[in-house]
Amino acid sequence: MDKFFTQKTCDRCGSFLEKGRIMSMFNTDCICMACSEKEKKDKDYEKAVKADHEEIKKGNFNYKGIRDNN
Repeated sequence: MDKFFTQKTCDRCGSFLEKGRIMSMFNTDCICMACSEKEKKDKDYEKAVKADHEEIKKGNFNYKGIRDNN
């Protein structure tokens, strides 16, 4: 199973993920819902969402994000 589904803590803040998890819109971090809410307030959030949607339209379902952390 993919690490995203099995890891126990948020890549950003270290909180436990029992209340939910989501992949960052900026990179491939697995983040908690609190970090997701903070991320949505970032000035580049809409740019990241748009870039992700454009990549999906091209068939790229593994886009690393506009702030690739790899």
